[in-house]
Amino acid sequence: MDNNAPGGSKGGLGSLFGGGAPDYSNTELSGVPLTGMSPLSPYLNVDPRYLLQDSDEFILPTGANKTRGRFELAFFTIGGCCITGAAFGTVNGLRMGLTETRDMAWSKPRNVQILNMVTRQGASWANTLGSVALLYSVFGVAIEKARGAEDDLNTVAAGTLTGLLFKSTSGLKGAGRGGLIGLALSGLYALYNNWNHLKGTSPSHY
Repeated sequence: MDNNAPGGSKGGLGSLFGGGAPDYSNTELSGVPLTGMSPLSPYLNVDPRYLLQDSDEFILPTGANKTRGRFELAFFTIGGCCITGAAFGTVNGLRMGLTETRDMAWSKPRNVQILNMVTRQGASWANTLGSVALLYSVFGVAIEKARGAEDDLNTVAAGTLTGLLFKSTSGLKGAGRGGLIGLALSGLYALYNNWNHLKGTSPSHY
């Protein structure tokens, strides 16, 4: 028996146990076409293409929507508006404080006056934008529950009613002006959300 023959020893052991896989050299395997062969995982011996899924990889409760409703977004909206108002008021208060005290020398009284202006303006703007966001969220949730639908009409209606109610203490003209401003802002927001649809392209999903 020639043990130097290629695959000889392995072939002998393989014959004892019901046959074994023959050995092939790289030259012999180079001519074998690999077309149609799917790449298999070396660990699980599973085609990785079967593991790819086009659907969302999370489980929703029964009856739940894939997007957050207005009530869930209300907390984010109110908090974001308060933070934005505080930041804008701080910058505006610093500008006003520096302008009003430009004739004063840098001293403790001037610093205290600037700090008071920054604090007052920051709190005022945070309260204003937070109140507007609260009214908008309340109107949005109420309209959504009343209509039983969620679309851009709810956004425009909630924005208009928010402007009317927020400026209602300024009289009829002030309320009408506030309603027009709310209508314009909510209309621009709705237009921005539907910009891809208006252009005829589908929005990307994240």
